[in-house]
Amino acid sequence: MISHDADFLNMFTDGVLYLDIFTHKVEQYLGDYYVVVAEIADRIEKEKRKNAQYEKEIIANKEKANFFANKGGKMRLVARKMRDKAEEMEAAKVDVRREDKAIREFQIPSQEGLIGEILNIKSLGIMKDHELVEKAVRVSLKKKNHLLLSGPNGIGKTTLLESLAAGTAKGATIAEGVRVGYYRQDFSTLNFEDTVHDSLAAVALENCNEEKLRAVASGFLIDKTMINAKVGTLSEGQKGLVAFARLMLQEPGLLILDEPTNHINFRHLPIIAKALDAYEGAMILVSHVPEFVDQIRIDEVLDLEQ
Repeated sequence: MISHDADFLNMFTDGVLYLDIFTHKVEQYLGDYYVVVAEIADRIEKEKRKNAQYEKEIIANKEKANFFANKGGKMRLVARKMRDKAEEMEAAKVDVRREDKAIREFQIPSQEGLIGEILNIKSLGIMKDHELVEKAVRVSLKKKNHLLLSGPNGIGKTTLLESLAAGTAKGATIAEGVRVGYYRQDFSTLNFEDTVHDSLAAVALENCNEEKLRAVASGFLIDKTMINAKVGTLSEGQKGLVAFARLMLQEPGLLILDEPTNHINFRHLPIIAKALDAYEGAMILVSHVPEFVDQIRIDEVLDLEQ
């Protein structure tokens, strides 16, 4: 058989019937078995190449949308059109990838026993006129506090989140014992040499058994084939789903998210937004997609430019 794309191939005197398990369409091919298998393999390869081109254009449109959204004013309308275009292309992709199916609704459990202040920030570093300067702030996050971090590209949002997640940010203190869940848009928190299973198991709590781990994975469209694949072989969208599955298994007390909509299929975004909205730990979010942020409870906004 050629791949997971073929559910079955039935032989008939005048050719072969092929059922695509994703499109649920039956197609008939003429020729003997080996000719037909080669034709189907060739078609699937062409579809994958077409999807790859769509993916490049989708990423480009999302990056442009983030750029224009940051400009404010009428530029936000341009950003909205860019995102709409990206969604149209995602919808137009040939449905040969399992990640194109909608994920199940999920919750990210917060760490148990959280009491009092989880994160305190008195100062942070930002880039101003190409120089790193210290900015005095007053941020105190407790359980159920959601903070939106805003500011133009290049001001240092990603650098700040990275240092907070690593516990190296000057002027910031995370309460002792708090687990930090960090979603980074470039997925550098993932070890690309790990299998997906090992990546999930690395963050799962001690009381998480194999059945629970695989149930969580399944909710993010991680099937028995994908769970044994190396993280580095996955598409960007699949890596994003692995990252969210890890957060669910980790049960963090402080959740840090850097552009969680990048690379994620638009079908999944309302489900992800709902999960973040319901998250009961402390959360810091960076996102240039207002429509996504609007679906999430935000208690405080810290604008690094002001």
